[in-house]
Amino acid sequence: MLMLTLGAVAACGGNPSAQRADPPPSAAARPALLREATGAGEVVVRGETSPKTAGPYPLHGTYNVRFQQYAPEAPETDFTSQTPFVVDLERSPGTPAMHVFKDAAETGRSTVTVDGRMYVDVSFGDFPFVIRFTPVRR
Repeated sequence: MLMLTLGAVAACGGNPSAQRADPPPSAAARPALLREATGAGEVVVRGETSPKTAGPYPLHGTYNVRFQQYAPEAPETDFTSQTPFVVDLERSPGTPAMHVFKDAAETGRSTVTVDGRMYVDVSFGDFPFVIRFTPVRR
């Protein structure tokens, strides 16, 4: 498991409750990460295309981060032969602060420790996607 740490930034406001970017796709095309109920403090980002920057989201602590790409029109797609899915966290749009993913895969997982309001930047990927940040409870 990959552990990344980002230094603390000035305290920022924000609602720590569940947040979602973009409305979810139709039920027939919903990937597993969108079918799960969203818990307290989770952030779920979805997109139909990249590049896409979403946020900022208040992220404070350690998170299990998972992604899922999907191809509703071609469900048998082999993502290992496709463009790597690249995700970074940014303090402001265009200013990378932490690398999260660079995987040619249908799904992936990472662990990050972060403190501040962050943008989620998906710079590469050829398919619709979902990214879910789940707080690690200690």
